Amino acid sequence: MRRAEPALLIAALALAGCASGPLPGDDQPTLKALAQRPLPAVTPGRLPTDEQRALAAWQALLAAQPDAKQRAQALRRLGDLEMDATDARLASQDGASADYRAAIARYQTLLKETPNDPGNDRVLYQLARAQELGGDAPAALATLDRLVATCPQTTALDEAQFRRGELLFSARRYAPAEAAFGAVLASPRPHGLTERARYMQGWSQFKQARLEPALGNFMAVLDTHLAGRDPAVPVEQLPGLSRANRELVDDVLRVIALALENLQGVAAIAPLVDSPQRAGYAVRLYQNQATLYLKQDRPKDAADALGAFVRRAPQDPMAPLLQAQVVRIHAEAGFEQQALAAKLAFVEHYGLDPAFKASAPEAWQRARPLVREFLGELAQRHHAAAQKSHQAADVQAAVRWYQALLTQFPDDADSPRQRFLLAELLFEDRQYDSAAAEYERSAYQDPPHPRSAEAGYAALLAHDARLKAAPDNAALAAERLASALRFAERHAADPRAAAVLADAAERQLRAGQAAQAQASAARVLAWQPEPAAPVRRSALGVQARAAFDAGRFADAERATQQVLALTPDGDASRAALNERLAAAIYRQAEAARDGGQGAQAAALFAKVGSAAPGASIRANADFDAAAQWIALKDWPRAAEALEAFRRQHPGHALQAQLPARLALAYDELQRPALAAAEYERVAASASEPEARRTALWLAAQRRESAQDRDAAATWERYLKAWPQPLPEATEARAALARHARSPAQTLAWQRELLATERAGGSARTARSRLLSAQAALALARPADEACRAVALTEPLAKSLALKKTRLEAALQAWGVAAEDGVAEGVTAATFASASLYQEFGQALLKSQRPKKLSKAEREQYDVLLEEQAYPFEEKAIALHEANAARVRQGQWDEPVRQSLAALRTLRPARWAKAERRDEAAGAAAQLNREAIALREQGKLPEARARWQQALAAEPGHAASVLNLGVLLDLYLDEPVAALAQYQRYLELTPGGDAQVGKWVAELKPRAAKAAAPVKKEAT
Repeated sequence: MRRAEPALLIAALALAGCASGPLPGDDQPTLKALAQRPLPAVTPGRLPTDEQRALAAWQALLAAQPDAKQRAQALRRLGDLEMDATDARLASQDGASADYRAAIARYQTLLKETPNDPGNDRVLYQLARAQELGGDAPAALATLDRLVATCPQTTALDEAQFRRGELLFSARRYAPAEAAFGAVLASPRPHGLTERARYMQGWSQFKQARLEPALGNFMAVLDTHLAGRDPAVPVEQLPGLSRANRELVDDVLRVIALALENLQGVAAIAPLVDSPQRAGYAVRLYQNQATLYLKQDRPKDAADALGAFVRRAPQDPMAPLLQAQVVRIHAEAGFEQQALAAKLAFVEHYGLDPAFKASAPEAWQRARPLVREFLGELAQRHHAAAQKSHQAADVQAAVRWYQALLTQFPDDADSPRQRFLLAELLFEDRQYDSAAAEYERSAYQDPPHPRSAEAGYAALLAHDARLKAAPDNAALAAERLASALRFAERHAADPRAAAVLADAAERQLRAGQAAQAQASAARVLAWQPEPAAPVRRSALGVQARAAFDAGRFADAERATQQVLALTPDGDASRAALNERLAAAIYRQAEAARDGGQGAQAAALFAKVGSAAPGASIRANADFDAAAQWIALKDWPRAAEALEAFRRQHPGHALQAQLPARLALAYDELQRPALAAAEYERVAASASEPEARRTALWLAAQRRESAQDRDAAATWERYLKAWPQPLPEATEARAALARHARSPAQTLAWQRELLATERAGGSARTARSRLLSAQAALALARPADEACRAVALTEPLAKSLALKKTRLEAALQAWGVAAEDGVAEGVTAATFASASLYQEFGQALLKSQRPKKLSKAEREQYDVLLEEQAYPFEEKAIALHEANAARVRQGQWDEPVRQSLAALRTLRPARWAKAERRDEAAGAAAQLNREAIALREQGKLPEARARWQQALAAEPGHAASVLNLGVLLDLYLDEPVAALAQYQRYLELTPGGDAQVGKWVAELKPRAAKAAAPVKKEAT
C-alpha cells in the first residue's frame, strides 16, 4: 500500500487544483442587507465529475495511510473539495442538500492532528466560513477569534476581522464589533473593505450611543458618494450611483438625522461640514433634518433647520429654495408673524443682494415675483409709519424699501412719483448724496411729471449741500456743474434758469473748461428777457478769462481792458484784473519766445513793466528778457542784461541764479577768469554739497585755462574741501603736480596721487588709472636713472652688487607703473624694463677688467662676462617682444614702436624686415603705399585689407605680396601665412632675393612649429 501513495498523491494533486479560495465579498453594504445576506454564490467553473474524481483520489490516498505530511495535505484538500461541492450544490437548485458538516469535520481533524502547521490560518478561515454557512454563527465567531489571535500575520486577517465584526454586531455585541471593524480600518494592507467597515463601525458606535464617533464614520461614507455632486439632484437621481449605494446613502442620512436629534440638532451639523468637500453637500443634512422634524409634526423645528442653512450659506444656490420652504412651512402652519419675518429675510437675501443674482440667475427668476410683492408691502408700511411719526428709523426704513423697489423694478409706472417722494425723504434726512441722485433721476431720467422742474432745482440745492461739506471735491463740483447745465437746457422757461447758467459758466471756467464757459456766457448775454446787471458782468468776465485760458492772449489783453472799464474804481477786483493784464502780456512774450521770435519776445517782456509797472511779475519779465538773450546765444547782450538785473533788483530771489548764468555767458565769451569768479560765487552760495563741489571744480578748471596764477591755490582749495570723489581728486593732484614749484614737490604730489588712486577701489575710473600710471612712470624714472648711473668698475663685486640693487629697485618701480594694466603704463614700463636689462648687459660687457691679466686670462674673462650678460640681453628681448605682441591688441604707442626698433638691433634676423615701397603708378602700387601708411599708424587690420585689395587688383604685385608677408610675420604672428607670402614673392622674383631667402630660412622653423598639432600630455 505504501508504494501506491505517491501515485495517489500525484493524482489527487492533479485533480485538486481548483480548490476554493477566500470567502467572496458582499456587495450589499446596508444593515438591511446584513440581516438578509444570502450565502455567497459560487460560479461553477469545474465539472462535477472532476470534483468527484478529485475527492475519490484524495480519499484513496487517505485510506492508504500516508505519512503525517501527506495525511495533512490530504485532509486539507478533502476539506476544500467538500466545501466546493457544497458550494456548488448551494448555487444549484438543489440547495436543500447542501451540508458543510463533512468539510467542518475534515478541517477540525486537520487542526487537531497538525495544531502547529504554518498553513493553519487558511484552514481556520475555511472552517469559520463553513461554520457560518452551516448556520453555526457562535462556532464561526470562536474560530475567527482563534484565527486572529493565533495567526496575526495571515493574509486573511482583514476579512476575518470584518466577518468577526458582522457576527458580533448580529449578536448585539456592539463594543467588540466596533473594535473588530476598527482593526480593519487600521490595517495597512489593501483590502477593499474600508467603506463597509466604516459604515458598520458607525452603526456599532451608534448602537452604543457613541454618537460623535459614529457621525465621523457616517460622514466619511457620505464623502465617497456625495462630495462634488450637485446637491439639487435627489439621491435617487444621482448619476452613476448603484442601487446598493443609493440605499447606503439613504440609510446613512437617516441614521445621521437620528444621531443629530439626540445631540444638538442642526447646531451639530456645522462641525461635521467644516471642510470644502463636505460644504458642497451640507444642504442635504439640513434638508434631511427638516424632513425628520416634519414627519414628527414639528414645523417650527423644521423651519429652523432650513433657516440654519440659509444663515450659514446665504449665497448658496440652494439657499433661496430652503428659505421659500421656510415661508411655506410657517404659512401652512398658520404662523403669520413668522411667515412675515421669513419674507423679510427672503427679500434681504435674494432681492437686495446682487451677488446672489449673479451666482444663481435661475433661482432669482423664480424669486423675482415674490421680491416685488414683498418690497411693495414693506415700502407702503414704512412710508405710512414715517408720515405719522417722522422718526428717523421710520424714514430710513421707508427710504430703504423705496430704494430697493426702484432699483429692482425701475420701469414700474408709479416710479417717478415714488422717486420724488424718496428724494424728499433723503433730503430731509440730510442724505444729500442720495437725495441729489434721486432728484436728478426724477427730473431728467423719469418720464416728465408735474414736479420735474422742482426736482431739477432741488437737485442743485442738494449738490450745494454736498459741496459745502467738501468744497475741494472735484468730482462733486463736476456733478453740480452738469446738473446746472441740464436745468438750463430742460427748464429754460423757469425764471431761475439764466442765473443758473451764468453760475455754470463760472464753474466751467474754474474747472478748466474755457471753451464751454465762453459758450455758456454767450448764451447768458443773448438771453431774453435780458438778465440783471450782475449776471451780465459775470458773463463778460467769463469771456475775458476764457480768452486767456484758450491762449488768445492778445484777445485776453483787450477783453480785460473792457472788464476794467466796467468795474468801479474802488472795486476790490481791480488789482486782480491788473495782474491778469500783465499776465496776458507776459504770456504773449512766452508765445513769441516759444515760436522762435526771440526779438519780439524780448520786447514783450519789457512791455510788462510799462503796461503794469506794479505787477508782481515785472522782475520775472526782466529776468526772462536776459534768459531770452541766452537762448539766442547773444552772449554780450545776455551778460549785459544779467549784470543790469543784478543792479536793478538787488534783493530779488532770482539773484541767486545770476552767477551760474553769468558763468555760462562768460564761458561762451571765452572769459575764463570772469567765469571762474562766478563759479566761485556758486560754490559759496549753493545749498547742495554736490553743486558747491562742481562749481569749485569748474572754477579751478577755468583758472587753469586762463593760466591764472591762482589756479594752483584753487586746485588746492578744491582738494582740501573735496577729497572725494576720487576721479576729480586725482585730476586735482595731477594739476598740483604740474604746478609744483620744485621737483621734490612734484614727486610728492605724484606719490600722493599714486597712493590715493590705487586705494580707490570701485571708485577708480579709466582716467584715474591712467593718471595713476603716469605718476608711477614719473616716479620710476629716478630709480631707472640711478641704476644707469652706476658704472661697473673695479672692484667689480662691489659695483656690481650696487648696480643689481638699483636694478631691482628700478624694475620694481616700473612694475608698479604696469601692475594696473593701463596700456600707456604697461607699454612704457615694459620698454623701460627691457631697456634697463639691455643696459645692464652692456654695462657688464663694458665693465672695467682686472689688471695684470694674461692674454688667455683676458679672453677667458671676456667669455665669462658675455655669458653673464647674455641672460640680461635675453630678458630684454623677451620684454621687447612682449611689447611688440601688443600691436595685435591695437596698441601702437611710442614705447611699442621703440621696442620694435630695439628688436631690429637685438635680433635682426627675426625683426629687421622692412616693407618694400613701390613708387610706380597703378592701383596696386597706390594701395601698397596706403597699406604701408596704415601699418605705420598701427592700423593693422586696415593695412591687411589694403594689401588684400592690392592683390585682388593685381595678384602678381610682388611688393604687396612681400609686404603682406612682413605684416603677417612681424605684427600679426601668423607664420604659416607669412611663409606662404614670402615663397609667393620668391616665385614672382625670377632673379631671386637673397635677403628674403634668409627670411624664409628664419621663418620655416616657426611656421612648422605653429602648424604642428598640439600634443596632449599623457594622463
